[in-house]
This record gives sequence, structure tokens and C-alpha cells, in this order.
Amino acid sequence: MCFSANDLLSALLEAAPRPTVQAPRDARGLYGLVDHHGDLRYIGSTSSTEQTFYERIHQRHRTGSEGMSHYFSAMYNTGRMWRDRKDALTKADGDIAKALRNEFVVDHCRAVWLPLPDTVDITRLEAEVIALAPDHAIAWNRRRMQVYDEPVDLVEATLRRLGWGARELAAIERQRLRFLSSMVGTVATPAPKPAAIRQTRVTPFPEGPFRFFALDVETANNDRGSICQIGVACVRPDNSIETWVTYVDPQVERWVFTYLHGISARTVQGAPTFAEVLSVLREALNGGTVYQHSGFDRSAIAAACGNCGLPTPQWDWRDSVHVARAAWPELRGNGGHGLASLKQHLGLVFEHHDAGEDARAAAEVVLRAEGVQPVRTGPRVQTGQITIADDEEFDLIEDGNETVMRVRETAAASMPSNAVPRQHAARHIGTTEITQGNIDNNHIYLRSFFEKFPADAIGGSNRASAAQREIAVDWGGGTVVMTDLDGAKRFFRKRSWIREFFERHGVRAGDMVTVEEVAPYSYRVALQRRNP
Repeated sequence: MCFSANDLLSALLEAAPRPTVQAPRDARGLYGLVDHHGDLRYIGSTSSTEQTFYERIHQRHRTGSEGMSHYFSAMYNTGRMWRDRKDALTKADGDIAKALRNEFVVDHCRAVWLPLPDTVDITRLEAEVIALAPDHAIAWNRRRMQVYDEPVDLVEATLRRLGWGARELAAIERQRLRFLSSMVGTVATPAPKPAAIRQTRVTPFPEGPFRFFALDVETANNDRGSICQIGVACVRPDNSIETWVTYVDPQVERWVFTYLHGISARTVQGAPTFAEVLSVLREALNGGTVYQHSGFDRSAIAAACGNCGLPTPQWDWRDSVHVARAAWPELRGNGGHGLASLKQHLGLVFEHHDAGEDARAAAEVVLRAEGVQPVRTGPRVQTGQITIADDEEFDLIEDGNETVMRVRETAAASMPSNAVPRQHAARHIGTTEITQGNIDNNHIYLRSFFEKFPADAIGGSNRASAAQREIAVDWGGGTVVMTDLDGAKRFFRKRSWIREFFERHGVRAGDMVTVEEVAPYSYRVALQRRNP
């Protein structure tokens, strides 16, 4: 019997999560752990023929030691559920906190599993499935997420079920205070923004000549200016690539995307500030062609300049997404032109969400496209101080059999000399009419404005081909939904929230739904009632 890693991954992603206590006691195979938000975060296997799903999931991951790859135990070692297993002095309180954590997992976490025959090489299949899995589904595997903050309301619900008395409640409160004390000093407090640039050494930039550059950034949070890593791929005349990368201290307190790129406040402690890095990049990239994969990186540089009160560099920006669309039009609606899709289509080898790796991948996309059709740089676009315009986009200019990308800029002459980029404001993405089919099947068509979503958040037609990056959707409910976009059907992949959205607003066929971008990769969905 032959098992396909793609099929197994699809089955894991599409399986209905179930309580851990229901894990089979007489079967083995592949499984996934689902967090209290309902998101798959870990993929593993019962590699030993002596270990069942129940033993591995409900016992080991739930009740095992926090530091021993028992992921439910490790990821929820927080707040009133925290313990230091090596501290003999707090063992009594710690054991009570651990008991609470065990029960919390029973109540609020879930798992999925795929039984396989013992004759199959489960370890090999596990490795193949993990290699294909989207980042968000294996965030725990790769240690890309920090321990959760205590889900206070859910913990309270578990405590009500347990009916614990004053002794136990006092013990877990002491553990909460010990947890907070243990966190002091583990994350560096960002230094106040200096009045002058510190004399911190920035990695020297490679010496040219170069044909073009590709630049990528990672950010700490939804503020585009919170850049924590910059990578530049430098393409020489012989098409060899030299990559330059640096961490950047964004001097922020809020870190949201550590689970994606693994960068935290501790990672960037002692790293140069953006102003220091820009002093190197401004000169190095001046006069060159700079590719980005989608429009995010350019606007992030502009936003970071605005945060520092610095003029935006006048680089000649191009978009490798448009290059890819021209070279491989067959991917439109079939995986899209994000780096994750191109990685699979072109056989690129890189670690997604690392600025240096992603920059190199964008450069390789351009080089591969040059083998399909010419990509002409054209005359450099002169830019002044750049305003991040709500309708800013890249023009695709056809010139015979060549394709030229030019950035549509606000003319320098029309800008005041002291202009700086403004902060990102909510902007209207599009409006769509709700049909009876939408209501019956719990989805919202985004077809008329689908191209306005970021390319790297657009995946294929099923969950196995999900995009590597997700967007946040605020629909007015109790939680923000994290999802990618189905590039074939052109709607939000996760749809369980849509039924509640329809029911809450009494949506009828003919009503309109508007979508606004409120921050990078963050959107708001609202209803516009049709006229009675």
C-alpha cells in the first residue's frame, strides 16, 4: 500500500479536531496538535510500534515535562499553569499548576490523527509531510512560537468545572506571580529612541558591480516600520548572488510575528537600529534596481524612515511578483505567485520568512523569469520623498515582447521638501454582493478585488497547498480570524466564522460586504445592508 505525503498532509489539514482523550488506544500513525484557537500547530508521529495515539497525544504531550518536546505541556506553561519542574521549593504549588494545565488541554485543545499500518515507514512519511506543511501548521515543530499568554477566560472556565477550593486557588496564584517574576529580564526592554545614531558596527555591504538587487524585510508587528531584519540579494553580472543580511533593533515592545520568523526582542538585542542600517543601504543601493516580492517591503522601508524622521531613499523599486505573473501566467488561480507557490513550481530552495533567504528567492525568481522572457530594467524612475499612497501599485508595461515594471510614484515636484511617509491608514479594498449560494455555503467571494491581497497570502485550492503567510480578519466577533486565501475559489479559506457573521447580521442575498485593509496583512469585514 502506497501513501502520498501530499494526500496525508491534506487529510491532516482537513480533519476535524477532536478532544485528546478520544485519541485511539490501539492505533498508530501521523497526528497533529491543535491549539486553543483551533489552529493546527504541530505534526508528529507515533514512530514507535509500542506507542499508540492515546499514549503519545493525551498522555505524553499533555502531561509530560515542559522541556521534553511535550508540546501541549511546553506551550501552555504560562500564568497560573506555570511550574519550574527543577525548583524543589515550589514543587507543591507547581504540581497543582501542572494539574490545572493538564485539565486545560482536555477542555480547550484538540488533536487530529491518521492511523497507518505498522508495516509503513511512519518516520519517513512524517518527515515528508512536515517538509510540505505550511509554516503555521508546524510552528511548534520549528520552535517558531513563544509560549502562549495565559488564556484567562478559558482557564477560568476550567477552574469552574474543577470546583477547586481556596488552597488550590492560592497555589496557582502564587505560581502566576512566580511566572511573572521569571519573565523579568528575559526580554530586553527597548532602549528609548536615540537623538543621534549610535556608533554600532553594521555588517559591511558587498562590493559591486551588481546588475540588480532584491530586498526583503521582516517586521516585529503590524506596524510596517517595525523592521527587525533586512536581507539584500546582490546579483552580479555573471548572475551569481551574494546575500547580505542584518538584524535590526526596531525598538518596540510588541512582538507579534515571532512565531513566523523566530525573531524576538532577545534576538535583536545589541543589533543596529534602522537608522544605522539605512546609512549603509542608502549609498549601497542608490542608482541600482531594487526588486521586492509584492509591495510590502518598499512601504516598510518608507514607514521605518517616517518613524525615524529620515527621508525615504530614492531607489528604483520593481516588483518580482509582476515579473513572475508575466513569466508564469498559468499560476494565476493555481497557487498564485507568492514565494511559497513559486518555491514549489520552480524548485527553489530557501527558508521562508528569513529576510536573506526570501531576498535571494526573489532574485532567483527574476533570473528564472529572464530565461522565459526578457525583463528590461528601463530608465530609472526618479522619486522624491515618497508618500505611501492608498492606491499605490506597480504598472506592468508591455513593449513588444519585453516586459517593463515601473513604480507609480507621486512626482517629486508636487511634494513638499520636508515630506515624510504617513502612517498606514485603513483603505477600502473592495465590495462584494452576497448571494444565496454564499449564505448556504458560508463563504464570501472576493473575485472582483482578489488581486489587492498580498500574493504570499494566496494559496492553492486545498489546505495542503495553503499559503505560507496568513492574514488577520476582524469580522466584529470575539476573536480575529487568521487565514490564508484560496486562490482557486477566491475566498477566505477558513469559513467557520462566516456563518456566525451572516447570522449575527441577518445577512440576506443582495446585501453587500466591504473589505478594508487596516494594517499590513490585517483586514476588516463589514456589512452594508441592501435597501429594503
